[in-house]
Amino acid sequence: MRLANKTAIVTGAGSGFGAGIARAFAAEGAKVLVADINQSAADAVAAEIGGIASATNVADAGDIGKMLALAIDRFGHIDIVVNNAGVTHLPAPMESISEQDFDRVLAVNVKPIYLIARELIPLMKKQGSGNILNVASTAGLSPRPNLSWYNASKGWVITASKSMAVELAPFGIRVNAICPVAGETPLLKSFMGEDTPQMRAKFLASIPIGRFSTPEDMANAALYLCSDEGSMITGVALEIDGGRCI
Repeated sequence: MRLANKTAIVTGAGSGFGAGIARAFAAEGAKVLVADINQSAADAVAAEIGGIASATNVADAGDIGKMLALAIDRFGHIDIVVNNAGVTHLPAPMESISEQDFDRVLAVNVKPIYLIARELIPLMKKQGSGNILNVASTAGLSPRPNLSWYNASKGWVITASKSMAVELAPFGIRVNAICPVAGETPLLKSFMGEDTPQMRAKFLASIPIGRFSTPEDMANAALYLCSDEGSMITGVALEIDGGRCI
């Protein structure tokens, strides 16, 4: 029960890494708000773990405000936020990516961290504690060709996490990032461009351990960083990548 008496918000928690993190947090005693743009997916995970669901478009400031207000209303306070929701553009030469796709990547991968911080940080400062975990990617550390604007968005997440950490440490607020390699999530096909045995083999060849990451891998790391076991850790970008970034 490493998160007993803690409350948490996990975005993009209707599937993939977010769902894995939400399940692990609940199993360790946290009260969890499951946020996802897909209402039915959020409802299903929340029902499974005894949490509450919020249909949230993380790129929309109004939705962010409603999500945080719901958490405060139901929980009374917010201890942990996991900024997990993310999208990518399909693999293609950087100059061929449409402005619409570029804007969408930044709107979902970058802007929500700002929107949530703007509303949440004053509350965490007031309570003198808090934990923010941003889901970045190995793409922000060791970029793959033809995913340039996605890579750049995750590099931003890593830099933002470190900057937030150094500014907020005096207030008792820790901020970290985790950097997964490609995993068995709904985004995998988009990263690869096509889900074929040949393309999977190509991606796996770049991961020394020889497998994709799983929601459980992310959940285990998130639990450590967001629990008191990680109380001396802030500003890290933890690679959970089977050795890909070596």
